[in-house]
Amino acid sequence: TPKESNESSKQEQSKIDKDGTENSVETSEEMIRKRIRRNTPSPHRLTPQSSPPRFVSVEELMETAKGVTNMALAHEILMNSAFQVKPYEPEEGSLEKRVKEIMHKAFWDCLESQLNEDPPSYSHAITLVGEIKETLLSFLLPGQSRLRGQIKEALDLSLIQQEAENGALDISKLAQFIIDMMGTFCAPCRDEDIKHLREITDIVPLFKSIFAVLDKMKIDMANFAVSSLRPHLLQQSVEYEQKKFQEFLQKQPNALDFTKKWLQDTSDYVTGGATCTPNSAQLPLTIHNHAYLRLLKWDHDTEAFPETLLMDQGRFLEMQQELEQLALVASVLLIVYNSAGEAISGLPGLMERLKKTIKILLAEMHTRSFKADEAFAAVAEKLCVELRGCLSQHGFSPFPSDRENTLKGQIVAVKSADNPIRKVIDSRIQTYLLGFLESSALRCAPALPGGLTPIGKELEEIAVKLERLVTFNKLVYSLFYHKILQDILNQGKSLDVVPGFHIL
Repeated sequence: TPKESNESSKQEQSKIDKDGTENSVETSEEMIRKRIRRNTPSPHRLTPQSSPPRFVSVEELMETAKGVTNMALAHEILMNSAFQVKPYEPEEGSLEKRVKEIMHKAFWDCLESQLNEDPPSYSHAITLVGEIKETLLSFLLPGQSRLRGQIKEALDLSLIQQEAENGALDISKLAQFIIDMMGTFCAPCRDEDIKHLREITDIVPLFKSIFAVLDKMKIDMANFAVSSLRPHLLQQSVEYEQKKFQEFLQKQPNALDFTKKWLQDTSDYVTGGATCTPNSAQLPLTIHNHAYLRLLKWDHDTEAFPETLLMDQGRFLEMQQELEQLALVASVLLIVYNSAGEAISGLPGLMERLKKTIKILLAEMHTRSFKADEAFAAVAEKLCVELRGCLSQHGFSPFPSDRENTLKGQIVAVKSADNPIRKVIDSRIQTYLLGFLESSALRCAPALPGGLTPIGKELEEIAVKLERLVTFNKLVYSLFYHKILQDILNQGKSLDVVPGFHIL
C-alpha cells in the first residue's frame, strides 16, 4: 500500500543514512531541532563556566532535549503567525526520491495487474480502502457519531471482502462514497480537487488521486489545529516555557552563561559613561531595554547569543537586516532632499518612487554575491536620472554636472558604516526603538525623530514586532533576569523589584 511503501522507503532511506550517503526525512520537529543546534554557540567560543559541570545520564539528556524541542515548537507556533505545517518532499534527483518513486510505481502497477485479472483480484484494493477508512475516521470530531457510523457501515472491510469473493463488489460505488465523504470534510480550497476526482473513471488513477488529495487534507487539518491551538498556547506558554527552561537549567547549570554576559556587558555600557546614568530605581529596566537593542546590532558569526533568546535569534537577525536596509534608505533620501531642496519638496509620489528604487537595488545587500560598490553606484545613477526628469517636468533647471557628481559621491559614501549621515540616522532609529520599548506599558508610540519620516511605517512595524518579542521574553524569563541583575548591580545584595519589571 502507499503507507507501506512510504514506510519501506523510510526504512530504506534510514539504511542509506547509516552509510552516510543521504539525509533522512526532515519533520517539522527536526527542523526546530536544527534551528536550536544552528543557534547554539560552538564549543570553542564558550565563556568560562561559572560552576563545575554536573554529569548526567544519556536518558536525562534525551528527555531534556525532547522538552526543549517541544518548547521550541510551541514557541514557534505562538510567535510566528505564519507558521504552517508543510508536506515533506525529498529533493529532486535525490536517492530518497528515486527509491520512493520506484516503490510507489511497483505498488500501483501491481494493483492495476490485479484488477485486470479475470476474474479481478481485489486484495490490494481492499487494503487501500482500509487505509482510506482510517484516514476519514481521523478527520471526525468526538461528537460526529452519525458520520462515524456511516463510514464504518459503508467501508466494512469484512463485508467488502465477502462481496469480492462472490463477484459482487462494485469498486466504483465505493470510490464514489469515499469522494462524497472527502467533499464533506475538506476545506473550501480543496473543492476543485474533489471536482477533479469525480471526473476520473479509471480505478487506479482514481485511487492515486484520492490518496494525493487525502494527504493535502491531512495538512489542512494539521494547520487548522495549529491555528486553533494558538490562542490557548498564548494563555499557557509563559508558564510552560518557564517550567521547561527550569528543567533544562537543572540539567545544565551553566545554561545562562551567555545571558549573564549579555546583561553584564550592557550594564557596563549603560553605567560606564556611554549614556547618562538613570536613577537607581529605573536602572534594571534601562539595562534590560538597552540589552534588547544590542541584539539588533549583534555579530551572529562571532558572538554567542543569549540562551534565553535562542529560539528568537532568527527573528532578531531578520529585524537587524531590515533595519540596516531602512537606515540606508533614509540616509540616501535625506541626502537627495537636502541637495535638491524646494525643487522636489512635497512633490506627490516622488519619495515613494525613490524609496522603491533604493530598496530594489539594495534588496540583496545581505547576500554573499552583493557588490556594494556596484549597487550604490547604480543607486546614485538611478536617482540622478529620476531627479533630472522630475526637475525638468516641473520647470526647474537640471543640476549642473559638478553638482550631480557631488550628489552621486555623497550617495555612494553612505555604503560605509562610518558615514556621518548614516550614523546619525542609525542613532535616531535606535532612539526611536528604545522609546518604543520604554513607552510600551503606556501603549503610546514615541514621536518619530527627524529624517525617519520616509521609513516611518516600516519602522513602526518592526518596533511592534520587537516589542512583542521583548514582552513575551520578559514574561517568561523575568525571574532569571532579576536574579542576574541583582548580582550585577548589587553584588549579591537584595534589589527592590521595580514595579512592572516582570511584565514590560
